[in-house]
This record gives sequence, C-alpha cells and structure tokens, in this order.
Amino acid sequence: IMYGSQIIGSYRRHRSKKVQKLMYIFCLQLYFTLLVCFLYCLSALESPDIGIGLCGWIIVGLSILLMLATLPISIWMCIKIVKEYERAIIFRLGRILRGRAKGPGLFFILPCTDNFINVDMRTITFDIPPQEVLTKDSVTVSVDGVVYYRVQNATLAVANITNADAATRLLAQTTLRNVLGTKNLAEILSDREEIAHSMQTTLDDATDDWGIKVERVEIKDVKLPQQLQRAMAAEAEASREARAKVIAAEGEMNASRALKEASLVIAESPSGLQLRYLQTLNTIAAEKNSTIIFPLPMDMMQAFMKRD
Repeated sequence: IMYGSQIIGSYRRHRSKKVQKLMYIFCLQLYFTLLVCFLYCLSALESPDIGIGLCGWIIVGLSILLMLATLPISIWMCIKIVKEYERAIIFRLGRILRGRAKGPGLFFILPCTDNFINVDMRTITFDIPPQEVLTKDSVTVSVDGVVYYRVQNATLAVANITNADAATRLLAQTTLRNVLGTKNLAEILSDREEIAHSMQTTLDDATDDWGIKVERVEIKDVKLPQQLQRAMAAEAEASREARAKVIAAEGEMNASRALKEASLVIAESPSGLQLRYLQTLNTIAAEKNSTIIFPLPMDMMQAFMKRD
C-alpha cells in the first residue's frame, strides 16, 4: 500500500490528471486483489486439509479480479442452474469444494478456476443380461433380472469411482452368478424372493463406498435346457399317472366294500333283490333302449339241468 501511495504521489507531480485516474484505478484493483488473497489465505489456514497453496490463492484472486473487471458480462459465466433431480459437484483448481453438493437451483462459480459435474439423483433401472449359471446340483440354467438403484451421495459417486453406472452393472452380473451358484435348481425355482433379497443386500454393501443405494432387485426369468424340460415334463406326467392309479385303486377298494355291505343287507331280505331288479329295469326303460336283458334266477335253470 505504501509503495502504491508513493507511485501515485510521483505521478501527481509529473503526469496529467488522466494518468492519475488510471493509476488510482490500478491501485484500487491491486488493493482489492491483495485483500481477496488475504481472506482466502485465512480460510485456508482455518481448513488446511483443503488448501490449494499460495499459487492457487493467487490464481483465484486473479480470477475474481478478472470477473470484476468484466462485469456485467462475466456474471452470465458465473451463474449456473441445476434441476430439481440433479446435484452439482464443484472443482476449484482440481479440488472438490468442501460442503455438500450444490443444487437444486442457482449457484455461482469462478469462470477460470472452477468447473462442475452434474449428477442425476433419480432412480435408475437396468436389465441384467442372461447369465449361464451352474447350480449346486450341476444343472446349467440361464437367469436374468432387473436392478433399481439411485445415487445417494453425489460427492462419493464422482470422487471414488470413474463410472458408477458401469461398475454397478458389472457387479450385479457377478453377484447374480455367485448367489445362484450356491443354490439348487429347486431352490432357484421356488425361492426367488429370498435370492433377490440376498442380491440386494450384497450389492448395497458393495456400492456403499460409491455413494450408490440399491433399492430393489428382481429375478425375471429362469430358462432351463430343452432336454431338462422334457425330462421334468416326463417325470411330472409319470407322477400324475401314478397318483391317478392310486386314486382309482382306492376307489375300487371302497366300491367293493360298499358292494359287500349291500350283499349282506340283500341276503337278509330276499325281497330286496326283487326290488333292486325292478329299479334297474326302470332305469333302463328311462333311457329308451331297444334291448333289455332279463336276468334269470339260478333256481329255474337247476330244473332243466336235472332233466338232462
């Protein structure tokens, strides 16, 4: 400041008023730059873990000075807008600014030293391609699924991994193969919800350091080889036929027991047999049949047999 005052005093004596005004403007800009650098250095001393060094603060000060010198044109380069479902991660001289991600709405950046990356916070879905898996009982099946996830921490999703989406997709494929490799075919076909929950827990734990939250995992389809399908169909058909034969045999046994009980009742009352015979004739006549079979008692046939 003393050096600037001496320069201004010397130019007062030897130069015109126009030169003096220019020197005043130059000194004011110089004072402002030094003040900004001083304030940034104080903030760096308060948080030395994110300091960018003396050269960095000088560059930031020059950037602020350039922004002020080019107002109001530079203001359109400093104001940025992010949507409701987005967050902005600001980098200043290659370092992430402390604090949470910016947005939604308006935020400010320095035109020469800052750049930013937009991160989509909405839920993203993707299909797991069909995976050829060898089950625990040595059966090859093809299984596919779908995964729902979202970015929970935008800063971790940008700073800790190059491409969070591609990494999550690859991890989902390997997790599907690993989980299904420990299951039998019957468990895969019947316990889909348990398998999906196990995959979700595994993926969520693995992607926690990336700022990713896996919300849901679903198993879409389990495709079996054609030969295995035919074998399972034959086994199911044979099982159904065996059950049908057992049911038919049980029905015959119950029917024979009922006939035995009926014969005992008829033996106690001979007239009951005649009534049953008349009831049978009535049933046959109701169906309009042209042929009627009359059963003959064995007593009538014994008389002819004695004559012979």
